[in-house]
Amino acid sequence: MKIFIRGVSFFYFITILQFLTLTSQAQFLEEFDAPPAGSWITFTGSGFAESTLDWHDGYARFVVDATNDRQNVWWAIMQTSSTDILDLGPLADPGYELRMEARVKTSHAPRRLNMQLRTQHSTDYYAHLMEFDIPDTSGWHTISMTTQDFEAQPGDIITTHIALMDWGPLVYTLDVDYVKIDIVKVTETGSDLGEQVTYPPPVPRPDEFSVSVPAIEVGMIDTFYPDINFAGWVAGNEPVLTTDNNKIIILRWNLYEFRERNASGYGMLELIPYSFYNATGTGQIEFDQIRIVEILDGYSAWTRDDVTFNSFLSGNALGEVINTQMIIDIDIPGIKDEARWIHIPRPVIQRLIDGTTKGIALYPLGALSASFYSGDSMLHPLRPKLYFNTD
Repeated sequence: MKIFIRGVSFFYFITILQFLTLTSQAQFLEEFDAPPAGSWITFTGSGFAESTLDWHDGYARFVVDATNDRQNVWWAIMQTSSTDILDLGPLADPGYELRMEARVKTSHAPRRLNMQLRTQHSTDYYAHLMEFDIPDTSGWHTISMTTQDFEAQPGDIITTHIALMDWGPLVYTLDVDYVKIDIVKVTETGSDLGEQVTYPPPVPRPDEFSVSVPAIEVGMIDTFYPDINFAGWVAGNEPVLTTDNNKIIILRWNLYEFRERNASGYGMLELIPYSFYNATGTGQIEFDQIRIVEILDGYSAWTRDDVTFNSFLSGNALGEVINTQMIIDIDIPGIKDEARWIHIPRPVIQRLIDGTTKGIALYPLGALSASFYSGDSMLHPLRPKLYFNTD
């Protein structure tokens, strides 16, 4: 999850079909039965990815080739536009909103995508944007979002997008079965569909959560020294965890006692910074950020005293063991010894509880070095901690 959108390239225009009813039928419905006449386009930015949009039998395939994007900071968008069909008059009544729905299937998972609705007058690019967590590649997923206080009037251009961001350095596809837009009466429409992830994320605080669990194991692995264990890594006499151009911090928890529970809302990762160094004036995008990702595979019973890069991967490629799309990217910590509270979306907390996600890893997006206290045991007050609530 990014904590900002790069630039204003997310202005997208959507074709609206005839006004049918306010509550029961789509006023825009694209079923991709045939290639629309020039109404859908795709483009990319912030990296070196390329994208295309192909039409198959009854669905569109959004293809992103990110094999040349070394830093994995790309975004890719599919969009369409129109200016003159939708009757926006009902939106003058605060009881009515826009609702966007799509049915999608992804080539890789877990992954997030986002959808947005806006007009040419919009200045808040987050107001009507929602991310969705897609947990698997095995089937179609219906996702929807309903706007809140959407401001539009007759003659405005309604814009939308479906976007992918930072999925990794491979070729990815998003199949889209349909996209529809309705004007709905809020009191009569049903709940939105899919696993929504609020964007940008709220800033969490420890007093929001009933459960606090220190990491059972904390470790470091090094890509330059793949067979060396770094259990003895210290700053002076202080045991720390360091991430830099070669080193990856890995954390895991024992959450077995929560295995049958459902995560309620988002959670939080707490890290206590020890030291931090970064390059300035490089002009590189996100060069001073740390990427936080899910550990999806590899050797899951590692300990600080025995883990190495090679043993952690257990014969797999790094991109197969860690999710190449981030949970969130964070800035370099600003103050030593001051707790850094990091938003963790609900579906990630649930996967950690279920054991599907085997831990969390941290590595830099640019030339930087950051160290955090590791604590010498689970009882140490500076140990990395995971906070969450359950039903």
